[in-house]
Amino acid sequence: MAHVKPYSLFTEFDINLFKAGKHFRLYEKFGSHPVTVDGIDGTYFAVWAPSAKQVSVIGDFNYWIEGEHQLNVRWDESGIWEGFIPLVGKGTTYKYKIQSHHNDIKTEKADPYARRCEHPPSTASIVWDDSYKWKDKSWMKKRKKNNAIDAPFSVYEVHLGSWKRNLEEDRYMSYYELADDLVNYVKEMNFTHVELMPIMEFPYDPSWGYQITGYFAPTSRFGYPEEFKYLVDKLHQNDIGIILDWVPSHFPEDAHGLGFFDGSHLYEHPDKRKGYHQDWKSLIFNYERNEVRSFLISNAIFWLDQYHADGLRVDAVASMLFLDYSREDGEWEPNIYGGRENLAVIDFLKQLNEEVYASFPDVQTIAEESTAFPMVSKPTFMGGLGFGMKWMMGWMHDTLEYFAKDPIYRKYHQNDITFSLAYAFTENFMLPLSHDEVVYGKNSILGRMPGDEWQRFANLRLLYGYMFTHPGTKLLFMGGEFGQYNEWDFQNSLDWNLLDFKPHKDTQSYFKELNTLYKTTPALYEKGFSGEGFEWISFDDHENCVISYIRKGYQEENNVIVVCNLTPTVRENYKIGVPSKAKIKEIFNSDAKKFGGSGVSNPRQITAKKDPWNGKDYSAEITLPPLAITVFQIK
Repeated sequence: MAHVKPYSLFTEFDINLFKAGKHFRLYEKFGSHPVTVDGIDGTYFAVWAPSAKQVSVIGDFNYWIEGEHQLNVRWDESGIWEGFIPLVGKGTTYKYKIQSHHNDIKTEKADPYARRCEHPPSTASIVWDDSYKWKDKSWMKKRKKNNAIDAPFSVYEVHLGSWKRNLEEDRYMSYYELADDLVNYVKEMNFTHVELMPIMEFPYDPSWGYQITGYFAPTSRFGYPEEFKYLVDKLHQNDIGIILDWVPSHFPEDAHGLGFFDGSHLYEHPDKRKGYHQDWKSLIFNYERNEVRSFLISNAIFWLDQYHADGLRVDAVASMLFLDYSREDGEWEPNIYGGRENLAVIDFLKQLNEEVYASFPDVQTIAEESTAFPMVSKPTFMGGLGFGMKWMMGWMHDTLEYFAKDPIYRKYHQNDITFSLAYAFTENFMLPLSHDEVVYGKNSILGRMPGDEWQRFANLRLLYGYMFTHPGTKLLFMGGEFGQYNEWDFQNSLDWNLLDFKPHKDTQSYFKELNTLYKTTPALYEKGFSGEGFEWISFDDHENCVISYIRKGYQEENNVIVVCNLTPTVRENYKIGVPSKAKIKEIFNSDAKKFGGSGVSNPRQITAKKDPWNGKDYSAEITLPPLAITVFQIK
């Protein structure tokens, strides 16, 4: 049509890469791009729709009339439709009207590559670009050190819609407002990183963002794309990294989304045994299709490139890896070797991680993977999937189950609290207490703790202390740091009013100091993924419910001893093995009065004696506070 001028951003090389599944910067080509052609300002549109026989751009500029602005199909069998529409500029709302070769089916789709989307429940895409000027140069120069696997990783997991709301106006806080309140709070609490639950555009609030329709657009719920960049920038300017939840595992069936895009199964696998997720009532990407892999890897690269993200936490990896995930016999088909592994997914994940680390060696990819699939966080050249870290789901389940027990019964379950060390160094593990553990009737973390109020808070401090001295990086869902009592409600703000009450305020102070201890004690993070960084003193004192261990860093003088008393009984003159004729000094105690504890402590430096114990040549007698963790510096 005369309204659309022939124009292309694609080179022949681009097309060849796209067809081969090797183009990982597709966002530079696809979508809507304001450009000037022959001296005329307008917008270039490009969309992949190989089963289409006609594609029109419809929008507010042409009164949403089909056929007024038909795109041109490329001649190279790439399935790409493109063209330049004069005088269409930034802020224009639009969709693609696609007529398919399949029974003349017509679909009306949002742009898969749109940089901005309308505020739900509206579903159109918006032509957008921004010239945001980043001010995080200092962070970007040093983030390789801050994001390294031997650096402290204390991650605060946040759902932006419910972290804190503007109560006076009963609305979400904006990206700008969060750049003040959230950034200041995370800095005050001494976290090293923030992880955001999905901020890519999504239509349905109760999905928490895990059902995405706008993969390249920050959700409009909180503001414009450049305003989200401002939030990231402010985090970086305050030396806080940002990890984004990323969802390549499934997508919703909403009419404007990726499903049945051009009247065919374009993005989803056509076989429902591989293409439909029964638990989430959503569609599964076709990882066997080159162009789909290019789309997904380009999307991962987009957030690292355009938004300076420091890492991606990849959601639901287990559901991707196994063909029989949540399926009964007869509902899945084995791979060519007769196994249950999805071989295309394995190839995809390896390719994803290789490209991410080749382009951004100073970031991390983190797998939410809940099975015993081997070598998830090992390099691909060793046969691994190539992730930087993996969530330690076994530790999370065993630990929460153990701490929910009344201390009188804990001596019968000592293995629950020590078993994680049997496999702690098989992967680069991150210890998660995430949003999934405080919903659907599971109770809050504080709500799981047994005993009276004092014991519940003491147990909570002990749990967190054990978590932060256990090998591996750390993740805590928002609210846990001050003892949120109710389960998480995505529709409402955290219960910040609890900080008016001393136990909650004391817990918040405790967590702030626990983060400080972690960040300033190299032995707690330098060898967090290596067996060289951990040594048991005693794991078998079932009767007293006490465990003790040494955490080690690169320098021996930084090593610390950790002792956990998992009952409310104060234990005086408790003997522990010490590795040398050393002096030990208490440097951290969760039972301190300033944290709401009883104040039992080891006020003086203690000298080890030549008295073999726990397999060590020396020993020392210490006092164990009730339901508490004590950390000693070895001098």
